[in-house]
Amino acid sequence: MGVRAGSGGRVLNLDTMVRLQRGLRTPGTLRRLTVPEGMTAPLGCDAVAVPARLGPLVMPRLPSVGCVFADAAHWWWIVPSDSDYALEWPAPAHYATDAVVPDTPDLPGLIHRPDGTLPYTPPIPLYLAVCLLTGTTPSWSRPVSA
Repeated sequence: MGVRAGSGGRVLNLDTMVRLQRGLRTPGTLRRLTVPEGMTAPLGCDAVAVPARLGPLVMPRLPSVGCVFADAAHWWWIVPSDSDYALEWPAPAHYATDAVVPDTPDLPGLIHRPDGTLPYTPPIPLYLAVCLLTGTTPSWSRPVSA
């Protein structure tokens, strides 16, 4: 499925439209979470934040945990890039493309590092844990209206 772009006849699919939207960021200083030295991120890095009060409740619900950062307000999980594709992360979670954190006085600190060299928390179990804790029905389980 695609959308025709103007009279040029080019078809834009969902991937293209998502990438175009991400390119519309306002210029300025971007502050990113970075993976620890010695780790690799071959799939790119995005991040999912939840309020700090939910962080300790999410951790034990995950089968494996990658890098987790925290500050007084949020816990941030590193996930592969595009882990928001076709997912609506429930409020109050925040999905951060390229692991860019909002303006804060200090970057969150690393509170968990996995044993291996990959920094990722699997996004689907993280999504399900956040849905469970926020009382949100996962997007694929919601009724579809015509």
